[in-house]
Amino acid sequence: MATRAFLLTSLLLSCLLQICSGAYFSSLQRTLIVTASPKAGEVLKSGEDKITVTWGLNQSYPAGTDSAYKTVKVKLCYAPISQEDRAWRKTVDHLTKDKTCQHKIVSQPYKASNNSVEWTIEKDVPTATYFIRAYAYDAEDQEVAYGQTTDAHKTTNLFGIEAITGRHVSLDIAAVCFSAFSVISLFGFFWVEKRKSRVAK
Repeated sequence: MATRAFLLTSLLLSCLLQICSGAYFSSLQRTLIVTASPKAGEVLKSGEDKITVTWGLNQSYPAGTDSAYKTVKVKLCYAPISQEDRAWRKTVDHLTKDKTCQHKIVSQPYKASNNSVEWTIEKDVPTATYFIRAYAYDAEDQEVAYGQTTDAHKTTNLFGIEAITGRHVSLDIAAVCFSAFSVISLFGFFWVEKRKSRVAK
């Protein structure tokens, strides 16, 4: 009985620690400068187009600001317009529950400057409006700072991505040709049958 009570207590404490731990977005400093190749309003295609992202420390901050930064993770994030009525993309201040940035672009050791990556948009990225955000993590893999390609309200420098529909131009052409052939064959069949009936008479 005592063992069971101990296990339950340990489990509850573990759950509470998971809930209470984790950073809050509102507590992070925006110390990283992030830029990306898509122009505002541009629409890219998943599975085809590429995005170049660059990032680094904002040099206006004092030396040592990034002393705790160990890793940087760059992510593709949903803009507010593509989060409306979609709870699975909801922005939450508690970052362990936040669903704004679901698509990882790259994760690598932190460097203060000269960071760049070219990323081919993955095929499973859905149609939506996006921006890009980079998080800096400490040695405990906890978010400690960030930077993004848009403003604080996430309304500027947004771009679109169009998902793959599953159809290809060559398939559409083949379908049209097949349909045309079927119609011609049908008319040909009726013409042959009609001619046979005339010959029989």
